[in-house]
Amino acid sequence: MTHFCADGWDVVGVDNNQRAVFFGEQGDTRWNQRRLEEEMGKRFSHVEIDIRDRENVLKLIEEVKPDAIVHTAAQPSHDRAAAIPFDDFDVNAVGTLNLLEAVRRAVPKSPFIHLSTNKVYGDGPNHVALKELETRYDYDDPAFVNGIAETFSIDQCTHSLFGASKVAADVMVQEYGRYFSIPTCCLRGGCLTGQNHSGVELHGFLSYLVKCNIERRPYTVFGYKGKQVRDNIHARDVARFIECFIANPRCGEVYNIGGGRANSCSVLEALSLVEQLTGNPQEYSYDENNRIGDHMCYISDLSKMREHYPNWDITVSLNKIFEMIVQGELARIAMPSN
Repeated sequence: MTHFCADGWDVVGVDNNQRAVFFGEQGDTRWNQRRLEEEMGKRFSHVEIDIRDRENVLKLIEEVKPDAIVHTAAQPSHDRAAAIPFDDFDVNAVGTLNLLEAVRRAVPKSPFIHLSTNKVYGDGPNHVALKELETRYDYDDPAFVNGIAETFSIDQCTHSLFGASKVAADVMVQEYGRYFSIPTCCLRGGCLTGQNHSGVELHGFLSYLVKCNIERRPYTVFGYKGKQVRDNIHARDVARFIECFIANPRCGEVYNIGGGRANSCSVLEALSLVEQLTGNPQEYSYDENNRIGDHMCYISDLSKMREHYPNWDITVSLNKIFEMIVQGELARIAMPSN
């Protein structure tokens, strides 16, 4: 939102702080809402709506008639989904349908960008030949040297209930694009992060890790010896791609959006990087049980994005992402409580 407001857009933010319901006090995002209202002024307005509320979603889109819709609302956790399957599906799948139908009725020419997830591939990437290195796993098949492409199958694998609900939303976004010729795209994200992320143990890998380190709290590594790999992309680069898509939209497209190989790291490597930045040794324990449907190694192949939108590329390096999250967390701790 900061990016688009700074570029002259008037942004309507739709949220009901459901993240605090899913994850408790640490998932609360009201602080960020207040920040946006203070920093962005009249460019930003907040609307308190639950995307499961079909009537009010339809009414809002009809009244606002937005020039573009960026759909980031979700129940985003593997583990939480299994405990609240109805809420998970209603938010991720039905909420997405509510928004799509509102767009079809009111603004069918407005680009619709859906923040999907790489979890739509389920544990399929774990069946790619891998090699175990000292601090990480990596692909041992030259066909995947650049990572996972959009042609990778989403079928015949274990997703977790979260992954399954996101598949339903992802396919529906594609269908509304192709069937109704609405300019839509699904962004199948790796680890989307930044200094304004309210990370918790169940979601928000880097943000939560930094928070544990700065607050001197123990961290738990789940399975795969801590060598599981993620590619990390700063929210600024995500916003820049969304801007490119809005300027030159396509119907029913899919893109794997992450940091690519250059911005990839394992959990073990992330622990080391945080310790180097803060000087705090990180206490952690190991749980040999990996999360169901979790990836041993996931790197986004950015070739299609770069081909379709050659003016876009990664601008925030992995080290810079870590620095910004550390600085953001220290600033948040210093903020006066309201």
